[in-house]
Amino acid sequence: MNILKMLTVIVLALLSIGTTSSWAEDEIKIVKMDYANYNPVSLVLKEKAYLEEDLGRSGIKVEWVLSQGSNKALESLNSKTADFASTAGAAAFISRANGNPVKSIYVFSKPEWTALVTMATSGIKTVADLKGKKVAATLGTDPFVFLVRSLAQNGMTLKDIQFVPLQHADGKKALLSGEVDAWAGLDPLLAQAEIDNGAILFARDPDLNTYGILNTREDFIQNHPAIIKRVVQAYEKARLWAIANPAEFKALYIAQAKVSDKVASKVLGERTDISDSKIGDIQKAVISAAGEVLKKNGVTAESVSIPKVANELIVPDFTQEENK
Repeated sequence: MNILKMLTVIVLALLSIGTTSSWAEDEIKIVKMDYANYNPVSLVLKEKAYLEEDLGRSGIKVEWVLSQGSNKALESLNSKTADFASTAGAAAFISRANGNPVKSIYVFSKPEWTALVTMATSGIKTVADLKGKKVAATLGTDPFVFLVRSLAQNGMTLKDIQFVPLQHADGKKALLSGEVDAWAGLDPLLAQAEIDNGAILFARDPDLNTYGILNTREDFIQNHPAIIKRVVQAYEKARLWAIANPAEFKALYIAQAKVSDKVASKVLGERTDISDSKIGDIQKAVISAAGEVLKKNGVTAESVSIPKVANELIVPDFTQEENK
């Protein structure tokens, strides 16, 4: 092959790459977003229709999918029922470590959304008291990770308790009915149990909560980077509105999450920080620390490289652009 023919092949290949990317952007007709009561900013985004307003100009529709927990959000993401999913950082890490093409692109909150909770009649006052007890949590979520890390801090593992895997709402019901002795809860269900049912939070540590993270898939980043930028911009608009309008934000949260004024005050006023949406080294460090404990407890495989997975998971590009 002479030089001219080689150059022709290269140029045609480059044109093909550019055309594929453009075609992918042009061909997308629906963007599937999740929303969740543990992601208050998503409720604002959905209610205010900022994304519909923006993408509608390009003829793109928005579909909304309710997520009941990080595990369900990741199932929706991996099955392509959702293109964007709300999870805890550690949950996204577990999914990535298990081979799923998850990418974390945005921080929707720095929460203290989980704690270990029991009822006054259980006699449980510390994590050490959980030995031999029935404890509920949702596998693959921040409450589960919080439970594992809390046990580890006290020289215990899941083998020292009777672990009961239940979805968040079912865990709350099991606690209130006495079917389990303790529960690793998630707000706003956790706040409801505390305020409405007298549940006691006996183990808390904000630093063991691994951020509220918005995720997408590798293929979506490769094919639709412009859409991701627009999603992040819409999320930013919703987040900034929530900060600027706290009373209206609270009223919207009460209506959308169907919680009481007291529960909303607890969740939004005391346990949710939405002041910074950038994702990067801070989240990598927090998620990696959780990953080390998960690995020691056999939740992730011994062969998993914690730094490699954390680096592959976190994509700071989109929030760095937005915060310039």
